[in-house]
Amino acid sequence: MSKKALFLDRDGVVNVEIGYLHRIEDVKFIPGIFSLCRTAMRLGYRLVVVTNQAGIARGFYTEADFERLMFWMRGELRTQGVELDAVYYCPYHPEHGIGKFKREHEDRKPGIGMLKRAEREFGVSLADSVLVGDRCSDIAAANKAELLQAFLVSGTEEAHCQGDYIEIQQLSEVEQWLTDNSR
Repeated sequence: MSKKALFLDRDGVVNVEIGYLHRIEDVKFIPGIFSLCRTAMRLGYRLVVVTNQAGIARGFYTEADFERLMFWMRGELRTQGVELDAVYYCPYHPEHGIGKFKREHEDRKPGIGMLKRAEREFGVSLADSVLVGDRCSDIAAANKAELLQAFLVSGTEEAHCQGDYIEIQQLSEVEQWLTDNSR
């Protein structure tokens, strides 16, 4: 049983960021995501998507829309030899949420609720786990949860993020790091 996880933000890491993705026809997978995931699986990592979904909070699409899209995406990943262990999402936003979705929540990154959930549900050791994100909030969550390593896909944030991380241009850099640091 794996005691480490590769945490992946969804938009900007698994798929190209288009802003509030919720339609299958708009999905474009990031180059290298399938190979990265297959390598991580081979090295004993659980694969866990952790994603803030402010589009649900704002009323742009529903939780059912999100779940339908993720069902389809998981199927596409499966055809490439990738099996996600879990998909966790936070549908809340403290300022822009509507109705029950307008609130702060421990799952909303930089909160660590989704990371702690994987720790509880899968026995994942956060200290042996890695996160790939494209926002400073991803890095902040990884650092707050004391993950082994955090990676930031460059190009999304205008300013330097606070905290410890390795900035990458492409996912193959994470794949190489995982291979070089496997234990």
